[in-house]
Amino acid sequence: MRTQVAIIGAGPAGMLLSHLLAAEGVESVVVETRTEDYVASRIRAGILEQSSVDLLHAAGLGERLAREGDQHRGIHLQWPEERHHLDFVDLTGRSVWVYGQTEVQKDLVAARTAGGQEVHYGVSGTALHDLESDSPSVTFTSADGAPTRVTASVVVGCDGSFGPSRASVPDTIRQTWEKVYPYSWLGILADVAPSTDELIYAWHPDGFAMHSMRSETVSRLYLQVPNGTDLDDWSDDRIWSSLATRLGHGQDGWTLTPGPITERSVLPMRSFVQTPMRHGRMFLAGDAAHIVPPTGAKGLNLAVADVGLLAPALVDLVRNDDSRLADAYSDTALRRVWRCTHFSWWMTTMLHTSGDEFDQQLQLSQLRWVATSEAGATGLAENYAGLPIGF
Repeated sequence: MRTQVAIIGAGPAGMLLSHLLAAEGVESVVVETRTEDYVASRIRAGILEQSSVDLLHAAGLGERLAREGDQHRGIHLQWPEERHHLDFVDLTGRSVWVYGQTEVQKDLVAARTAGGQEVHYGVSGTALHDLESDSPSVTFTSADGAPTRVTASVVVGCDGSFGPSRASVPDTIRQTWEKVYPYSWLGILADVAPSTDELIYAWHPDGFAMHSMRSETVSRLYLQVPNGTDLDDWSDDRIWSSLATRLGHGQDGWTLTPGPITERSVLPMRSFVQTPMRHGRMFLAGDAAHIVPPTGAKGLNLAVADVGLLAPALVDLVRNDDSRLADAYSDTALRRVWRCTHFSWWMTTMLHTSGDEFDQQLQLSQLRWVATSEAGATGLAENYAGLPIGF
């Protein structure tokens, strides 16, 4: 088959790109290894920054977000015996929204289904070809076993860390940077109303903890644990007891309410950046090009920012034969990628314990400065609430 843009990956990056392209009259075909149900149910990010929300509204995807999303003015930053609220709106005029990636995916799938988007789920053996030509292609075996080739003007890899797109950039031009952190997150979903109005980021000698939420009745919480942690070693009682200790149950009258745990997982943490984000007629977006630890709430937002830059570049390239934005895409996107990579590293190293007493004192000093200095608080707020797309 023939199309203008072949998109590998039907997650938020790929589906948002297809939506933005369709709005400008550019056709695309989306190819996805996983089933539609699997993609729809993946538990991932839960925070949308201001720039992402603005883009979704501009693209006509913000109706349910405005109705069901929970707008937050800031976060609570905590260490033993102290909790400070950072008000992003007062500091920067920008806020964030609690609206899970699963909800974003629902909105995108509904919009693309209504628009007649062609999506091939459950494919295997995906491969990219002739990327330096004017007619690159993607081959795969369809879910019913049929060998298929999609020829396009452009191929976009939105297929995450383990898809074939990242590896299709030749070794001679590919550069990678990676940092693996010496700890993971034990994350849970619980059927219980959140015990906090806004997210709590807590430093504690036992390790980092975070209280987030997904709705008025579902809480999302995390504990710092060693790499290689076995979930069987963590009973429900142990999880809730550790969360209560680290989050300050009883401090100034605050209480953590436990509830039934419906999902649990261990999330390894790493930072990864690959450059360039373009090779010939193939472009990378989202996790295919970069990974950040979740502490800074930047993964999904970076993918949205990439697509927000890439869509107009591809429209100009495919429809108008104007390559200027496409030629600038990698360098422009990477400025924001590296800024968010640094912010995510900074939040992570400020809040996670290493067992080193010298590091502990430095962390506490930094936390006090951020919480009590307007300049420090503004720096955190500006990065957390989101820099403009194209920063």
